[in-house]
Amino acid sequence: MRNLIFVVFVEPVADCQVFPRTEWPLHITLVRFDAGSTDGADVAESIAGLADPPAAAALGTMLTVGADAAFGRNGSVPVNLVEPHPALQELHERLVQVVADAGGTILTPHHTLSGYRPHVSHQAGAHQAPSGPGGKRLRQGDAVVLDRIALVDMAPGGDHTIRRVLRLWSREGGR
Repeated sequence: MRNLIFVVFVEPVADCQVFPRTEWPLHITLVRFDAGSTDGADVAESIAGLADPPAAAALGTMLTVGADAAFGRNGSVPVNLVEPHPALQELHERLVQVVADAGGTILTPHHTLSGYRPHVSHQAGAHQAPSGPGGKRLRQGDAVVLDRIALVDMAPGGDHTIRRVLRLWSREGGR
């Protein structure tokens, strides 16, 4: 199985960029899933190809950052909700269908479709609290352009300490 995720990055990233799992750029999760095969490159390419139309259709959508909330076990993960937007919901739903069509398994099905709550997790700086010095977060009312959609490998080459951008759809770079 290969653990993959579709996200919208709200910070600049590059195609094929690798980053430590502890240093995710700010992002909105679209759908996290396991690919149904161990032949990683072919599965990822196939899934990325299926995602081309919905990703292209969503690029350029303007989103608004909403209120603070707390997710995770015991509300331990500080986040900003993203205001509902039909284009973001449609992108999420179409990518859920892409995963289903490719034989993938969605890891958190209760957080999909009608249960989808788009958000941006606050990111801690090295040894910092997310909202403290060195932390990264958005603020309620911030505008976010949906201009960097990505397919990310959660453990490239079996290494769970890093993440790799496998495909990046952006307004600047096409695709």
